[in-house]
Amino acid sequence: MNILGINAYHGDVSAVLVRDGQLVAAVEEERFRRIKHVAGFPTQAIRACLEMAGVGPGEIDHVGVSRNPKAHLWRKALFALRNRPGGGMVSDRAANYRKVGAIPEAIADALGLEAGARQPTVHWVEHHPAHLASTFFVSPFDEAAICAIDGFGDFVSTSWAVGKGSSMDVIHRTFFPHSLGLLYLAITQYLGFMNFGDEFKVMGLAPYGTPDTEKEISQLIRLLPDGQFELDLSYFQHHTGGASMTWDDGEPKLGRVFSDKLERLLGPARAPRSTVTPREEAIAASLQAVFEKAAFHVLNGLHARTRQSRLCLAGGCAMNSVANGKIRQHTPFSDVYIQPASGDNGTALGAAFWVWNQVLGQRRGFVMKHGYWGPEFDDRAVESALTARQPDLAAQHCEIRRIDATDTLTDIVAARIADGDVIGWFQGRMEWGARALGNRSILADPRRADMREIINTKIKFREKFRPFAPSILEERHQEYFCGSVPDPFMLQVYPVRTEKRSVVPAITHVDGSGRLQTVNREGNARYWELISAVERRTGVPIVLNTSFNENEPIVHLPAEALDCFLRTRMDVLVLGNHLVTKGSA
Repeated sequence: MNILGINAYHGDVSAVLVRDGQLVAAVEEERFRRIKHVAGFPTQAIRACLEMAGVGPGEIDHVGVSRNPKAHLWRKALFALRNRPGGGMVSDRAANYRKVGAIPEAIADALGLEAGARQPTVHWVEHHPAHLASTFFVSPFDEAAICAIDGFGDFVSTSWAVGKGSSMDVIHRTFFPHSLGLLYLAITQYLGFMNFGDEFKVMGLAPYGTPDTEKEISQLIRLLPDGQFELDLSYFQHHTGGASMTWDDGEPKLGRVFSDKLERLLGPARAPRSTVTPREEAIAASLQAVFEKAAFHVLNGLHARTRQSRLCLAGGCAMNSVANGKIRQHTPFSDVYIQPASGDNGTALGAAFWVWNQVLGQRRGFVMKHGYWGPEFDDRAVESALTARQPDLAAQHCEIRRIDATDTLTDIVAARIADGDVIGWFQGRMEWGARALGNRSILADPRRADMREIINTKIKFREKFRPFAPSILEERHQEYFCGSVPDPFMLQVYPVRTEKRSVVPAITHVDGSGRLQTVNREGNARYWELISAVERRTGVPIVLNTSFNENEPIVHLPAEALDCFLRTRMDVLVLGNHLVTKGSA
C-alpha cells in the first residue's frame, strides 16, 4: 500500500511516500524550485517521491493532506463575529481556502492521472495532528507525551497528545490568536529580520547579548496555570487583519505582525540590513529567555497532565535547538525525540503516517534513525555534470580524480581538512529537513579559530554572528559536550566542555555552546569514516559542518554543487567518488 503525504499552500511545502508503513522518500519542494521555504503546491517533490520509490501514478492508494479547512469552523466564525478582522485578512484566508479546496485536482495533475483513471483516496488531516503524528509515529517510543508548538495551522498554535502504540489522542489545543511562534516572529521582525523563517538568525544572535529587556518582553505574554498561556494582543496585529499572509506559489510573504505599541515599549524597530548593535543583541537574548521560560512552562504542564517520561516534540518552535538542549534540565522529561523536519515541511510526514496508523489502523513498524530520504545521484550523473562544466573547471585549473576506495578518499579529504581547506561534500541521498547532515555539507577543521570568518566571508556570505555546527562521532560526544545525548538530526545545543573550547573554537559559539550532530556508522557510514579519518590526523573526532549552499536552498543536483563550488572560494569538492581540487592560477 502506497501513501503519499503532502504539505501544500503553506510554507515549506513538501511530499513524502510511505509504502506498507515504511518511509521510502521525503523531500521539500524548495530543493527543486530553488526558492527558500517555497509555498504553493509540491508538484516536483511529489514526482521525485514517486521516482525514488519506483511507483507509478496509478499505484498511490491514499493521499494525506496536512490541512483540514473544516477544522474548528465554529471557533473561526465566533472569532470573526467578536473581532471583525480587516478585509485583507479575510481575503487572504479565502484565497488560501479556495486553493486548498482544489488540492484533489492538483494531486491528479501532479501524478499525471488522466480523466477517468483510478484516483487515490484523499484524507484531510488537521495541521496540528499532522505535526504530532510526524514525531510520535516515527519515534522509537511505544508510549509518549507529544507536543507541537508553532505559529498557526488550522486555527491552532499549540497542541498536546498522548501516543500509545499505533494511536494517539489529542488532549489539548491552544487556539488562534495566542501563539509562542507569533511571539518569536514579532520580535524577529522588530529586529529587522523580515524574511519567512528568519527566527533562526535571532536564536544565533541571542548569545551575543545579555537579557536586559527580558522584563519588557515578558509583558507580551502571560503564563497561566496548568501550562497554558496567552498573548497580550495589544502588542500584535496578526489577529486584526493588519498582517497579510500569502501562501501562493513562490516565497511565503508575511506582513508585520507587531503593533506600534511594541515600539513604544522597546523603542524604534531596527531597519532591515542596518548594522546590528548591542541593543539588538540584548533584545534577542531577552526574547530567547522569555521564549524558553514559556516553552518549559508548556512542557511542564504537559508532563503534569500525562506523567509520561518521554516526549515527542514537533512544530516550527521545535527547531529552537537552544531550548531543545535544555528540556531535560528544565522539565521532568528524560527522553526527547524530534525528527529533522519538525516545521511545516514535516506535516507531510505526519499526514502520511496519520493515514497509516489512525485511519487504516495499521501497526507501527518504522523508526526514523537518520535523515537521508531525498534523491541521490550515481557516478554517471556526476560525470555528466562535470563534463558540462569542463570549460569553467579548466578556467580555475581544477584537477578531477575518481577514487572508488572509500578509505583512500576519506584519507585524502581528511588531510585536506587538517591542512585548513574548505570542502564541499556531496554524497548519497539528500537530507530531509533544514539541516545538512553530512550528505550536502560544507566541511572544515573545527580547530581553526579563523575558520568561521573564512567560511562566512568567502563562501556563505552571511551574517557573522551565525554559528557553525559540529559533526562528532557518536561514541565520543560526551568527551566534548556537557549533558549531551546522541542526536543525528542536529536539533539540540549543549555546552562545549570548558577544557575543549580552545581545541574546537570554530564550532564553539560565543556562549561556549555547540549544536551538535552525532554520527554513527549505521546511519552514515562514509561520513563516519571521514570523521574517523580526521580524528586519526588531528586527534579531534569532529568536523565543522554547515549546509552546502550560498544564500539559497541546500544544493540538490551535482550541477548545483558545482556551481556553488566554482563561484565561491571552496578548495575541494567531493561528488560521490569524484574529487575536484582547485589549482592556483
